[in-house]
Amino acid sequence: MERARVLLLDAAPGELLGRELERLLGHGLAVTLNLRRVADPAGARAAWGGRVDFTDFDAFDESALLAEAVRDGRGYHAVKSRAGVPLRAAFLAAATDAGLANRLRVVGRAGAGTDHVELAAAARHGVAVTHTPGSNANAVAEFALAQLLALARDLPAHNEAAHQGSWRAPAAPAVELSELALGIVGLGRIGLALAARATALGMEVQGLSRRPDEASVPRARSLAALLATSDVVSLHLPLTPRTRGMVGRAELALMRPGSILLNTARGGIVDEQALADALRDPAHPLAAAAVDTFEHEHAAFASPLFGLPNALLTPHVAGMTRAAMATAALRCADHIAALLADRPEGVPVVTG
Repeated sequence: MERARVLLLDAAPGELLGRELERLLGHGLAVTLNLRRVADPAGARAAWGGRVDFTDFDAFDESALLAEAVRDGRGYHAVKSRAGVPLRAAFLAAATDAGLANRLRVVGRAGAGTDHVELAAAARHGVAVTHTPGSNANAVAEFALAQLLALARDLPAHNEAAHQGSWRAPAAPAVELSELALGIVGLGRIGLALAARATALGMEVQGLSRRPDEASVPRARSLAALLATSDVVSLHLPLTPRTRGMVGRAELALMRPGSILLNTARGGIVDEQALADALRDPAHPLAAAAVDTFEHEHAAFASPLFGLPNALLTPHVAGMTRAAMATAALRCADHIAALLADRPEGVPVVTG
């Protein structure tokens, strides 16, 4: 019996690549590794030739992705992504075409969130979509605290001035974290991890969640109430039709004077143009924002936030710690293998 074929659109980086490949091969899967985002493709070929197959294409180029999906008429039973390669209706239709020797059955994401997949199309074509929620909870919670500390103590400006030889004293004393109230929008694994850390640092914490059974964090009555009573607001929500654009001009205007917004969730949750306009306005209550996720990322990276000194921008790296990425990669491999073996028990499957 032919082994199930798995395409790694973007493998785990560095030494984690070997661990990911060994895990997949250990499950008896036939692996094709896309070398486009591998740091040392020649080394990967030398180390893994004969055990895995190779391809080399830009997975963010939909035409190249479609071509790979149907190359030689063989197809793949599963695809795995890490960086959120868009898997839209055209790809899902091509990858499940009846003319392929192997039709797509599983999409795996080594990370939290599945907004890169057109879930309705996946359901129509009988493709299960799985991810690894919680695998990066500690990493993202730590990163949100790092964002907050950097902005609360004005570290980017002090660093820039010092590099220019300027001994820049603050215009006013900074506040300590224990003086600030933190509002967390979304009390999933990441939100709760942040709440625990912020509480330990003496912050007053409140949250907003759809889950009524989560009582470990005091609840705000509504998003408007949370925004109006928090010095810092941190977003930890999936991007869905309900959450897209939920923080716009009206919501930003409700925030406390001197407040800070943190977004390590998804770019589409915040209206970036409204956020940029608020940060440009010295009379606006919002003083600063840290943004790790954007509406347009990777090769299409563009944002109205570019160039704003009170906007701390990072390229979607909050969850990229060694521990988090190893957990995500190995767990995703296990999920894919289980679903291909028709053993879905305990595997998170997103239906949209």
